[in-house]
Amino acid sequence: MNANTSLAARLKNLVIGRSRSLTDSHLFHKVSLVAVLAWVGLGADGLSSSCYGPEETFKALGAHPHLSLLVLLMCVGTIFVLCASYSQIIELFPSGGGGYLVATKLLSPTAGVVSGSALLIDYVLTIAISIASGADAVFSFLPAAWHGWKVPFALGGLAVLTILNLRGVRESVLVFVPVFFLFLATHVVMVFTAIGQHAAELPQIATAAAADFKATHAELGWFGLAALLLRAFSMGAGTFTGIEAVSNGLPILREPRVQTGKRTMLYMGVSLALMVAGLLVAYLLHDVKPVVGKTLNAVLFESITAGWGVAGSAFVVTSLVSAAALLIIAAQAGFLDGPRVLANMALDRWFPARFTALSDRFVSMNGVLIMGSAAALVLLGTRGAVEILVVLYSINVFITFSLSQLGMVMHWWRNRTTAPAWRKKLAVNGVGLVVTTFILVTLTVIKFHDGGWVTLLVTGALVAVAFGVKRHYETARSGLGRLDHIVEAAESSMSLPATAAKELRSGGKTAVILVNGFNGLGLHTLLHAMRLFGDSFHRYVFVQVGVVDAGNFKGSDEVENLRSHIATEAGRYVQWMRHQGHEAEAVTALGTDVVSEVTRLAPEICERHGAVVFFGGQLVFEHETWATRLLHNYTVFSLQRRLYRLGLPFLVLPVTVDQPVRTTA
Repeated sequence: MNANTSLAARLKNLVIGRSRSLTDSHLFHKVSLVAVLAWVGLGADGLSSSCYGPEETFKALGAHPHLSLLVLLMCVGTIFVLCASYSQIIELFPSGGGGYLVATKLLSPTAGVVSGSALLIDYVLTIAISIASGADAVFSFLPAAWHGWKVPFALGGLAVLTILNLRGVRESVLVFVPVFFLFLATHVVMVFTAIGQHAAELPQIATAAAADFKATHAELGWFGLAALLLRAFSMGAGTFTGIEAVSNGLPILREPRVQTGKRTMLYMGVSLALMVAGLLVAYLLHDVKPVVGKTLNAVLFESITAGWGVAGSAFVVTSLVSAAALLIIAAQAGFLDGPRVLANMALDRWFPARFTALSDRFVSMNGVLIMGSAAALVLLGTRGAVEILVVLYSINVFITFSLSQLGMVMHWWRNRTTAPAWRKKLAVNGVGLVVTTFILVTLTVIKFHDGGWVTLLVTGALVAVAFGVKRHYETARSGLGRLDHIVEAAESSMSLPATAAKELRSGGKTAVILVNGFNGLGLHTLLHAMRLFGDSFHRYVFVQVGVVDAGNFKGSDEVENLRSHIATEAGRYVQWMRHQGHEAEAVTALGTDVVSEVTRLAPEICERHGAVVFFGGQLVFEHETWATRLLHNYTVFSLQRRLYRLGLPFLVLPVTVDQPVRTTA
């Protein structure tokens, strides 16, 4: 057994990495991102959309390609409006202001769960479309006979990316830094070369755009012209999805987070606007036409390097490989922010509490795995077809955009008497609200019958699940509320004269009670043990592990606050038991996993106290279902098995949620 465990540990260390320690004074420095790395990890989502966003926009215009200049202006304007409005969100929510938190705090919990659910679906689609588009870029220069391997290739890339994210945020980003800047360098060279080769034709394409505008208006009328432009704009709307990621990802940014976040937003906005504008202009200058089996960028780059010989072919391949790699990096936004949104919603009990847990690498492991698994299902269901994924994509992010902007507008209006420059700030978010709401309505109408309804249906189903989970936790909390009077009775008794300390007999047994705060559950477990065993125990040890999860892993101050809190809570048990005349002590620890920490502490406690019996309380539901098993952790059973292997007795004492509890020893 030990050999197997050792082998598993070595394999885990090899694939995912060794455990990180909370005692490491540089821990938060090691897991955080400076602005440039954040640009790579979070901004790559937007920048990489230049591999498919401009292409989808250009193709959607069909016989009216010169109208892409108008769509270009719409895209650039939208980018800068969103960046400006989200910079204000970063300032207002310096510890993280993703769409879920903004809507929850500034509008309502219901708006928050809608925004959060929409974001989760969008992040899954971000991962899927990024990897599918990356596979398209790679297979653009491979023989057509190999195209049947595109989906397996995409799934393999998804698996690698999932493992990298299990290793840690910084590790998963650092791997791709060279590729990110290789993409930037090759594509900037291509865009500037494309424009430089035909710079004299720039006035002609402007003239052609004006003529195309008049001809389209004459052919389709104002309504038809607007519908064509909006459809082309909507097909490239995935370009904007990465902007929200920065405000949501603030907790993983290097201090000072607000300045780092705003700098990251600047890098992202400028690079994205220039790349989208440059590619659309380059398509026009080189009169690029779609070619089956190739991306439009591949066709453009081959046109640019037509006279470069072998060097040109090598440059094109390098550009496309870097694009494929960047698209895989772009999936990072889904892996970095998706688990964070899931954890925030789980902290508020919209989703199972286990999604708040961190691994020993301080990664939201359950969130990473669920995002990767969901993206794999999407890739399999769509066979990695970007033209299908782009229809499903981007509606949801504008739900979040609109709710966030609405929340900010209401905030500035409510605080207009105290907030400096509130009119300017309200105007920025007000413009953002108008733009994002207009785009949301447009996207929904245009994409609905093409498959957008699937995204809305799945999002609605996820919202319904969230409300069901919340209802269960509220019911369970209500059931446990009947234990509150035990706490009140215990606190009242400490105001009475203390009981004389009982004389300890040598060799007396020690009861080790696992607690998670001075609450009804812990006191019920203690009283139940005392009723069962009478005076068998002459001392009591209270063990409390402070779980470092997504809710408190936000800096060394938060961790120290948690350490102080658990020491205080465990100390209250000691105070109460000593007041009752019993010898008592508290043992506390911090960690990401209760089972591991208690298993580590148990031998030390046994060495000090000799004969010990461990006790833990467990919620029991009168009607247990798969839902109760999913939504509650059953940690004590795992701990019981672990301590049994060490030869230590562990008793699980039930706390039936639906039945009354005796409160006297």
